[in-house]
Amino acid sequence: METLRAKQTRFMQSLAKLIDYAFAAGYELTGGELYRTPEQAAINARSGAGIANSLHTQRLAIDLMLFKDGVYLTNSLDYEPLGVFWESLGTDYAWGGRFRPKIDGNHFSLMHNGVR
Repeated sequence: METLRAKQTRFMQSLAKLIDYAFAAGYELTGGELYRTPEQAAINARSGAGIANSLHTQRLAIDLMLFKDGVYLTNSLDYEPLGVFWESLGTDYAWGGRFRPKIDGNHFSLMHNGVR
């Protein structure tokens, strides 16, 4: 069984691949949220903006900000090429653009303990 630390390392290595892919495809990225405290995750869950057991608390998720030609892309569908690439890395790679009912296109995570 893969340890949490090993999974965090694999997540970061995969994130480097995603970033390289994005830049090669003509996108620009800035970092959003990688780590979230359990307290903040609970606050987000109460407000409907997230879940209490967020993978951000395990450092297995990141929110990225996407730009094309200097324009900030805010539509979740704008992230689809990156999401498809991310999912191609393995069956435990999850892209928030597939989340329902709340789509979260800028979210990329590595599943852990059944959470995506």
